[in-house]
Amino acid sequence: MFFAGAAAAAAPDALTAQLAPKLAPILGAGMVEKVMPSEHAGLYEVLTPRGIVYTDKTGSFVSFGPIVDTTTRVNLTEKRLEEFSKFSFKDLPLKDAIKTVKGDGSRVIATFEDPNCSFCKKLTHEIAKIDNVTVYTFLVPILGPDSAIKSTAIWCAKDPSAAWTGFMSGTSPLPAAPTTACDTPLQRNTAMQRKLRINGTPALLFEDNTRTPGYVTAAAIEAKLKK
Repeated sequence: MFFAGAAAAAAPDALTAQLAPKLAPILGAGMVEKVMPSEHAGLYEVLTPRGIVYTDKTGSFVSFGPIVDTTTRVNLTEKRLEEFSKFSFKDLPLKDAIKTVKGDGSRVIATFEDPNCSFCKKLTHEIAKIDNVTVYTFLVPILGPDSAIKSTAIWCAKDPSAAWTGFMSGTSPLPAAPTTACDTPLQRNTAMQRKLRINGTPALLFEDNTRTPGYVTAAAIEAKLKK
């Protein structure tokens, strides 16, 4: 039984090594994390930082569409991806986030945001309506060449929380760029974003280890926090 189990565990890794070079011209170099047999009609799952695509055992094609159960209408691809995207809120490196406390700060959420993200700016106005919450904002400069410049200026400001809220709400200009050396967590945040398979901004993470991608209203956040 030990050897059978070991062989089964090793098989997907061998499959990945075999098919990754064939899939790279389509998916990009280094994008194939794992190739695994699926439960659907001889298809093989190809796990990438951007989601799951499908191929056959020889890598002769790539299919980008999701698999949907025709009876339940459940997106099986999305459900499968959730298994690879699980996280523990308590293990998030909160020291790498901008901390904003409102009221007693008793409720906690984390967000992934880019200063060039228009929906992140809309989210700032929604969060302003919520009281008694602590928000940890992970800056991820992914939307443009100057996203890192803006993120650095905000992170290195005297009061990063005020700088972030003021800039994103439109009430304050972007802080000046730092004139002295200033270490930022931007590379670590971007690596974590990829690891958590967060493919856009904003994204909200909650203490119950669930997430909400995209812009949401204050009412939706309140409903989530009350659960």
